Amino acid sequence: MESFLSTLVYSFSVTGPILVLLSLGFILSRTGLINDNFVDIGSKLVFNITLPSLLFISISQTSIDQAASAQMLGIGLGGTLLMFVVLEAVSRRWVFPAEERGVVVQGGFRSNMGIIGLAYCVNAYGNDGLVAASLYLALVTILFNVLSVVTLSRWLNRDAGLTGTLKGIAGNPLIVGIMLALPVSWYQIELPPLLIRSGEYFAQMTLPLALLCTGASLNFGALRHNLGNALLASGFKLLLLPVTLTLAGILVGLRGLELGVLLLMACAPTAAASYVMVRAMGGNAALAANIIVITTVGSLFFTSAAITLLKAAGLT
Repeated sequence: MESFLSTLVYSFSVTGPILVLLSLGFILSRTGLINDNFVDIGSKLVFNITLPSLLFISISQTSIDQAASAQMLGIGLGGTLLMFVVLEAVSRRWVFPAEERGVVVQGGFRSNMGIIGLAYCVNAYGNDGLVAASLYLALVTILFNVLSVVTLSRWLNRDAGLTGTLKGIAGNPLIVGIMLALPVSWYQIELPPLLIRSGEYFAQMTLPLALLCTGASLNFGALRHNLGNALLASGFKLLLLPVTLTLAGILVGLRGLELGVLLLMACAPTAAASYVMVRAMGGNAALAANIIVITTVGSLFFTSAAITLLKAAGLT
């Protein structure tokens, strides 16, 4: 009994701080201390400056051999691709109208790894978890963007253009930050203390500011619309994707930190960027918002349960 309680306490130490900051952001937005302009500017600051700084500093100051293993990366990429194929097949049969199929597919596989996924990993494993998650984040994010454009273009009958997609991926600040850090880590280049300290200041702002903005963006009023399709996508995101990737990781022998990071990144809710992409391409933005709200709230509970089970089984 004591062992179970200690495991439960550990699981809530991972998800509890995220719940507190999301709730605080939601409350502050409703009381007027945070407005839409703050959320917009704060989100841009995180995406373009502080989060790339966090990833650059964490990777550049760590030996590259501590990054994600090839097995972990393979499962993340292969599992995401498999989930995309399954979602396409399921949505063709069960999602109507057809214009909402791409929204459901994207919502079912695209994780908010850059904010909530990293926060889970930092809370669970500290800087080691951050480093292990960073390269995984870079490669899987590229796949997320490509598959999202494919499914939305297909079901919304839009021509997003391959060139525009590739430019967007190459110019993604998160990917740029990681790619710049890799040679620094590989060749063990010693950076000036001024640069490191300045980067650390930006990095320390990232997760609190990002989670406050995410909480402030939650709109529970949107849940009145398209609930059936939103629940279908959320079920895939909260249950099927994490279970599939975690079981695959166990089968190939992943344990400890790597298995934990794989689980936590998969358990992250649907990315807020999915709403932006759907809206820009003329899709059902309310449905995309529903999926984000449901998975953001549900992720906290499902992640706690998953960590408790793995910890109790001695796998992480």
